[in-house]
Amino acid sequence: MVSFPDASARASGAAAATVAVLALAAAVSPVALAGPLTDVHDFATGTEGWFSYPPEAVTASAETGELCAAVGAHTGNPWDVAIQHDAVTFDRDATYTVEFDAHASRAVTVPVQGGPGYPAVFGQSVQLDGSSTPEHVELTFSPSAWPTGEGSPVADDWSTATGNVSFQLGNQGEPYELCVDDFSIRPLGANLIPNGDFASGSTDPWFVAGDLGPADVSSGALVVPVPAGSGIYAGVGFNGLAIEEGTSYTLTFDVSASEERTIRAIVGENGGSYGTVLDKTVPVTTEPTTVSHTFTATDSYPATTTPGGPFEGQLAFQVGGRGGDWTFTLDNVSLVESLTPPPPYAPETGPRVRVNQVGYLPAGPKQATLVTERTEPVVWQVRTVSGGVLAEGVTTPRGVEPSSGLNVHTIDFGELATEGEGLILAADGETSRPFDIDADLYQQLRYDALNFFYLMRSGTEIDAAIDPDYARPAGHVDVAPNTGDGAVTCLTAADEGAGWAYGDWTCPEGYALDVRGGWYDAGDHGKYVVNGGIAAAQLLSTYERTLHAGTADPGALADGTLAVPESSNGVPDVLDEARWELEFLLSMQVPADGGEYAGMTHHKIHDVGWTGLPLLPSQDPQERRLARPSTAATLNLAAAAAQGARLFAEHDAEFAAELLAAARTAWDAAQAHPAVLAPDAAGNNGGGAYGDGTVTDEFYWAAAELFLTTGENAFAEHLLASPHATGDVFGPGGMNWGSTAGLGRLDLATVPNALPTRDAIRQSVLDAADAYVATQDAQAWGSTYVRPDGLYEWGSNSMVLNTTVVIATAFDLTGDETYRRSALEAVDYLLGRNALNISYVSGYGEVSAQHQHNRWFPLSVPGVSPEGSLAGGPNSTTGTWDPTMQAAFAGGCAPSMCYLDELGSWASNEVAINWNSALSWVASFVADQGDGSADASTPVRVTGQPADVTVAPGATATFTAAATGVPAPTVRWQVQRPGKRWVDVPGATSTTLTVTATLADHGTLYRAVFTNASGSETTDVARLAVVAAEPLTVRLSAPAVRAGGHVTVAVRGATAREIVQVRLGDELLETRAVRKDGTVSISVHVPRHTDPGAAVVTVRGSSSGREGTATLQVLPAPRRS
Repeated sequence: MVSFPDASARASGAAAATVAVLALAAAVSPVALAGPLTDVHDFATGTEGWFSYPPEAVTASAETGELCAAVGAHTGNPWDVAIQHDAVTFDRDATYTVEFDAHASRAVTVPVQGGPGYPAVFGQSVQLDGSSTPEHVELTFSPSAWPTGEGSPVADDWSTATGNVSFQLGNQGEPYELCVDDFSIRPLGANLIPNGDFASGSTDPWFVAGDLGPADVSSGALVVPVPAGSGIYAGVGFNGLAIEEGTSYTLTFDVSASEERTIRAIVGENGGSYGTVLDKTVPVTTEPTTVSHTFTATDSYPATTTPGGPFEGQLAFQVGGRGGDWTFTLDNVSLVESLTPPPPYAPETGPRVRVNQVGYLPAGPKQATLVTERTEPVVWQVRTVSGGVLAEGVTTPRGVEPSSGLNVHTIDFGELATEGEGLILAADGETSRPFDIDADLYQQLRYDALNFFYLMRSGTEIDAAIDPDYARPAGHVDVAPNTGDGAVTCLTAADEGAGWAYGDWTCPEGYALDVRGGWYDAGDHGKYVVNGGIAAAQLLSTYERTLHAGTADPGALADGTLAVPESSNGVPDVLDEARWELEFLLSMQVPADGGEYAGMTHHKIHDVGWTGLPLLPSQDPQERRLARPSTAATLNLAAAAAQGARLFAEHDAEFAAELLAAARTAWDAAQAHPAVLAPDAAGNNGGGAYGDGTVTDEFYWAAAELFLTTGENAFAEHLLASPHATGDVFGPGGMNWGSTAGLGRLDLATVPNALPTRDAIRQSVLDAADAYVATQDAQAWGSTYVRPDGLYEWGSNSMVLNTTVVIATAFDLTGDETYRRSALEAVDYLLGRNALNISYVSGYGEVSAQHQHNRWFPLSVPGVSPEGSLAGGPNSTTGTWDPTMQAAFAGGCAPSMCYLDELGSWASNEVAINWNSALSWVASFVADQGDGSADASTPVRVTGQPADVTVAPGATATFTAAATGVPAPTVRWQVQRPGKRWVDVPGATSTTLTVTATLADHGTLYRAVFTNASGSETTDVARLAVVAAEPLTVRLSAPAVRAGGHVTVAVRGATAREIVQVRLGDELLETRAVRKDGTVSISVHVPRHTDPGAAVVTVRGSSSGREGTATLQVLPAPRRS
């Protein structure tokens, strides 16, 4: 603390202090009484307690709003001339910051000093350059460091002392003027960490946790041996640390190691969710280094724990699990309150010319963005390493870009096709980060993005022979400290506590599932079916694209292409990787004897409480539980398993059959339980909720995959009746785990099938792609993701990718170059052409994301995320922010700049399997484009032949056909009547042809001709037979009925499931579908206005054209009373 005497004593105290401390015979008393120096002295009301001496050498005034001292010519002692403030009381246990602005009329060096008297003083010489621009000065001191005892004005046991603070102005020779403003001495508070200098000869009250060696403080520092096998939470620290939300603190410490290592320094809670207000990864070298971090607390922790919470605060240095034997040394640890909060976070964005830092394809688009205040076009050049100019032109001003608030120009150098390495783009006096132009740039990204999934596997070790940098023991395989995934029971209300959201749901006694395997979802150790479903499906689609797309290279994803243990087993490696997750999904299905929800799928499995990080999966000590089954999870299994069944059919027929059986079971279970929804509040303790309140999209997706795999009419009927059968299923972000209809739509458009609406489905993909291309054209960074409200969502980078999947699929369907160029340009945004000038894919580009939120990647050999890992990306949805973002962006951020490459930022920098699956699909597509001009056309291949049709006269005959090819082939139907030649059917240009049959059409032949740029293919011929059929049998429940009454019409002999119409005379009474056995009973109302007498009831089948009649005697209507 800094304190002052009351106003009545201040003047006399000032004079006394001047004589005692500076041995002056006289001093000028203050002309005005000042407030405490803890207040900022801005001299707006006068000199505020400051005075000058001696009067013959200096005069001071605050007339200009600063304290200005006119100093005459002087040689001698610097302290003979001064401006000074007296009666300042110093607290031994406090730490202070001195701040002020100063300038002088000429270059001088002026000492500032304060304290009760030499040598118990702080001091610093301030160099001023003689300009009128003030120099800001800030220094920190701790009175506890002042000498005591003989020769010092303070005794060994002193606690407070009163003195002064002064600027020593003498011995400067020539006259000059010094002006000071905004002066303050502010207490930072006492060190909150006891024995932080370890001078007591003991470690008390510090703890040494885990299997570390014995601590030694004999050197005056804390020295701790760290054995090779120590756990990652092993470390040293102090419990009982009170932290106040909204208060700023500065943590300072000296650290060194016997070998270079990385440690974790945290201030957080010692219990509960182990939240943190400071979490820093600190590199440690063999040389002692002083580390300091100022932060503002985003939570409060008490000094003592209350049972059940809140939990005490803790300072901890986690040093274990870093590999090898080494020694950790710590000293001079302090945590003090700071009156100055940390400065607002300002990202380091590097050069103002933003490019794809990986590079561009020779024949592909080449776009860049320049950040500049200039409004007129400027010249740009592409230069080689040696300075040669490869291309030049002028920029296109685009104005202020809304998502970043930056004024930008765009640059198009697409005409440059020359390959090169280390190229730079120069404009407006800036040069970009280097990039390449090469046809093979993206081949490795295809594999790195897919190899990510092996590192996310649960239930198996990551083999050092496959990836030595990220090798680790198997996680959650029932080996301590894991409780394991071998026999996981269901979550209970007792487990969940106040957050319980599953009502009276329980599992049968003794129920447990073996759910080892699968992929960890993201940064934690949870495994979630709805996220695993879309991730597995996108890996399967990455492979399935190679079977149908014109530019796809099937060999690029063949067996032996990925770093997985199953490589060289004869199965494409990407299918092997997808199988790891598919088998986990199967294990999450409730068995037949599992009670009410048999056949459904558990929504997720994760810890019952949050763990800290970093933490290896094998070191997770938490109990694990199964969440309640959900309709969404069940349909995820149905969809992914059905897709897997058709792709594994040629590689492992037995596994394919198992997948299809599970998919059918899941579909039936979802039909029986169509609204078992996953609440947003369910199971948030220890894992994400993944709440999903709408499942019509999952029903559509599952029906699509089952139809594509089986071709069965029941699934086609569900698709045609779905609310997603028509209209746009692609939102601003394409598709995601909570909106999956787009997955089904894309597969229906690209995988051969005979759905009658397939032409409309393909067109809907093109319409969505056109909208995304238009969004990109209006956006200066090349992104395809822009929400109407301008917000960036959690995982925004995945939305850029999923919209790109739609655009690239449109290219696969049409070969239209517009779509390919758009897809390639969207990748530029992710790899550096963005507001932050960062590549969001680790290891790709000169500056890329490195510290993605994940519990085990920081414990790898490199200590950062593996190459090919996608960061979630900018997130301006503040309600989802983590504490790290809340602290950094307390003053807000432009939407596309709300991102931190920090381990603690799960809301902007997490990895996730469903984000890397989208990256894998897009990276594979881009790699397939060669130099950017790969031929996309493929010959027409008929995949669905029209069948012969037999109908009755007047019935509708329907013929369908299907074909693939790039561009998507057009179709025209042709007809050949007996004795005539083939001619086109007017207007028949869809894959479905309908004909109303007459007896004259008997024997007519039909065929479809499919055509694209590669040529034409004609289907087999289908024959129409028109045969007079037996009439329907129609029986009435009564021979007579009064007008206004009801009669039941029983029909037999109809075609199964056809629609029949019931008419009374010419008036339509009812329409109804026939049962499978060809019968139906229909209660019809005889209109009151029907004339009395005999009337004919006619029943007609809509598809067969057959009719049946019965006579009904209509009696007069009852008289109204």
